[in-house]
Amino acid sequence: MSKQESATPKLESPQELAERLNLRITDWLLLSRALTHRSYLNEHPEALEDNERLEFLGDAVLDFVVGAWLYHRYPEMPEGDLTRMRSALVHTEELAEFAMMIDLGRAMRLGRGETQAGGRNRPALLCDTFEAVVGALYLDGGIPAVNEFLEDLLIEASEDILLNNKNEDPKSLFQEWAQSQGYNAPQYVTRNSFGPDHSKVFEVEVVINGKPYGSGQGNSKQSAAKVAAHQALVRLGVVKDLPNQQKPNKPLE
Repeated sequence: MSKQESATPKLESPQELAERLNLRITDWLLLSRALTHRSYLNEHPEALEDNERLEFLGDAVLDFVVGAWLYHRYPEMPEGDLTRMRSALVHTEELAEFAMMIDLGRAMRLGRGETQAGGRNRPALLCDTFEAVVGALYLDGGIPAVNEFLEDLLIEASEDILLNNKNEDPKSLFQEWAQSQGYNAPQYVTRNSFGPDHSKVFEVEVVINGKPYGSGQGNSKQSAAKVAAHQALVRLGVVKDLPNQQKPNKPLE
């Protein structure tokens, strides 16, 4: 065995994943499908289906389950705040963070090219796989299985969101700051994009009067703009920094 082969982590089986995470699931074929990216299917014709349909289902299940969880967890929280909290908990970056917290990348079945391109750490793929696993849990064990899987993740994430004002839209906060200083509205400029069409990454910079205040990356221009606005607010001391946020590429003058 070559050094490169020995350094490659062993793919975790669905059964091993379920045992490690104490997942309430009995249909291993269903869980295996949830972990299968279409790039793997292209190279392994014996695999019957990728996880895109389960991803679709999991997305819908997450909206409901997280909404219901928030409703009971925060009985005094008004509707508008509940909506913002749910959005913060189910957006791509947060779901990718959940996937990283449970080390889901170890079990993702990817094609060789996607693996070599860093797919196991790519937020969009982590998010999609996490949603697919939720979809599989729902089909196999219903809402109770999904609730059990999400409970600890939601508790920790919701506390972090409230503590660090992550449920506030950073673009709106930065615009309010700019207006309070008598500045023009911030402009968001796409500086670069890279990656395959199905998983592009965008680099966006936020500027006021030609001066850069922050920059960020994301799987959409909108998400990259939010990261850029957040970094601008961090540099200005308006909000606290978060360990999993990108650092600004350009310092303020």
